[in-house]
Amino acid sequence: MTKFLLISEDSEKEKVIKEVFSSDEVISTNDETMIFDALKVEEPDIVIIDGDIQGIDLKPLCRKIKQYPVVILLILGEIPHNKDVTHNANLFIKTPIDKKLLSATIDSALKTRQSLLKMARSNQELARSLYQLNVLYNTSSQLAGSLDKDKLIKIMIEGIEKSLNFDLSCTLMFRSEREPVLIINSVNKISDRLLEALKLRAILSYKSILSDPPYDIKIGNLKIEKNIKHNIDEYDFSVLRYDNMFSPIMLNDEFFGFTEIYREKPFTTEDATCFQTLVQQVTIPLQSASFTQELKATNRKLQKLERLKSEFISIVSHELRTPLTAIKNAMDIILSGKAGEMTENIEKFVSMGKRNATRLSGIINDLLDISKIEAGKMDFKFELTHIEPVIEYVKTNLTEVAKEKNLIIKYEPIGDSVEIYADTNRLEQVLTNLVSNAIKFTPSAGQIEITSKVVNARELQYDHCFEEDIKKLQGNYLQVCVEDHGIGIERKDLNHVFDKFAQIENSLSRKVGGTGLGLPIARQLMESHNGAIWCDSEVNKGSRFYFVIPVANDKSNFNMIKKQLIQKARSSGTTAAVIKIKSTDEIIDSLMKEENLLNKTYMSNSLIEKENGLTTLSMIVMDGDKPSCEFLKKKIDTLVSQNENRYGKCDIMFSYEIEGEVHEKDSYS
Repeated sequence: MTKFLLISEDSEKEKVIKEVFSSDEVISTNDETMIFDALKVEEPDIVIIDGDIQGIDLKPLCRKIKQYPVVILLILGEIPHNKDVTHNANLFIKTPIDKKLLSATIDSALKTRQSLLKMARSNQELARSLYQLNVLYNTSSQLAGSLDKDKLIKIMIEGIEKSLNFDLSCTLMFRSEREPVLIINSVNKISDRLLEALKLRAILSYKSILSDPPYDIKIGNLKIEKNIKHNIDEYDFSVLRYDNMFSPIMLNDEFFGFTEIYREKPFTTEDATCFQTLVQQVTIPLQSASFTQELKATNRKLQKLERLKSEFISIVSHELRTPLTAIKNAMDIILSGKAGEMTENIEKFVSMGKRNATRLSGIINDLLDISKIEAGKMDFKFELTHIEPVIEYVKTNLTEVAKEKNLIIKYEPIGDSVEIYADTNRLEQVLTNLVSNAIKFTPSAGQIEITSKVVNARELQYDHCFEEDIKKLQGNYLQVCVEDHGIGIERKDLNHVFDKFAQIENSLSRKVGGTGLGLPIARQLMESHNGAIWCDSEVNKGSRFYFVIPVANDKSNFNMIKKQLIQKARSSGTTAAVIKIKSTDEIIDSLMKEENLLNKTYMSNSLIEKENGLTTLSMIVMDGDKPSCEFLKKKIDTLVSQNENRYGKCDIMFSYEIEGEVHEKDSYS
């Protein structure tokens, strides 16, 4: 049945219209207030306006009626109307009214209205679908950016709320097997008895999903988290009669939780699809979060085992060193003749025992060194030095050992001598290991060559298996090479040369023995010097072992000091921070002159770098932690803001790094 609103004071016209539409409802009025009440309450389909009506200004009337979802039919009579009135009407008919024409006009108008309403509904549904797709896209982007399970569930719930506008949602999840959590999001506050009902419903749903639940959930151990939007109205049991949707959250066929939503307005098929899609979207990030948590837990266990292993090696090595020292001293006394005369056989066996005790002492020292390095407790004493005295010292010490195999050790420096910033004792340890290995694996009557020269990092040549260690090098380096003409190493074994406890399998390597720790220690020591070590070789032709150390400059010195102070901090159970302040030359100079800002302790371990008109001041601070760095940042900020005449409008970049962890950067202006 069609509903008409007739605006007229002409009874004849009213009679004609009611006669034509006798089977429909016709509401007639000529009062302006009644007109708009009827539009709001009765919601007519067609509004028929008599153009000859008196006492009503049709121009504003038609404009206001047009705001409602109706078709306006204007009856044109004797009173002429300008376009301001006719522009707002949809259809027109002239007097006298032709009944057949009126009926046909209205039929056409109703069909047009139905088409328009259908199109409006389609547009509304399309807009709704586009909005839901946009929510899905944004939710997916947010989910991809987090590995926090709580945050992922929160993002999912927010996405469901935006796209489906629910009244109440209940989400069950497990933070651990002992902590089941029911997250309730509600438009209004919920009554106590409704809360108990929701808890019981969640437990029953959990038990109905799983035939053999892994965890026993009870009302007493179910933690509740409530997020209430409004506290004016209150939901009670009636909310359970709302339309609802339910979906479990599964991770690789394993139950993680579920979510259930309630809405007074019924859900559509599209709503159900959107809901299931949002729940499915969260599963992959949740899986990644679970894998990450497992990986972190495994790493913690491995780190603990590694620490226990290092502590065990350190304790055992120290315990072995004490009696071994006594044994060596006793053998030295016997060999010196102070304990009495010896026969030739006794001297032979005591000498053999001393050699093996010395060898065992070397093994113990290697074990202690590798455990110290891995624990970050290796002590370094960096200073400006040259490589030539180090090489000469090692050459002199090992010459007698080489002569036993009729070997010659040659040293040839190439180019001018340069300064390096290094720990000479550790360099001697690395070079001694390389030359000792060369002596072991070189046949009798051979030669071992040591060379040193300055090279640029771009000029270094190496096998691709060492690329990760060497590609990070930049600038000029001092390169030392130890070359032998021994058995060589197969190319496939090069990447295992510096592995712990590794020895390349061949008859000679088994014959000479060893712990397999010398080269791994050398590699660690070179990394501590901001350098690298590698090798190349040809089978039956010999091997070349290289190591490089940065040529001394302000930056390399700073990096060495940084490593040294961080090692000290770790040994003492404290931290070391690297603070960087970057701005124009003038600003940094002014900051450095400020009293009580950058003290002498900071400046004694600092580095100034200038590039493209900007200066970066880097400082190392012992016992540096986040609060102390933040305090310095605030001091700089306050100083700059309170002295605009001196500093003007400037940008200062401030950042800090504590034991490898980079913290946020802030810009002051």
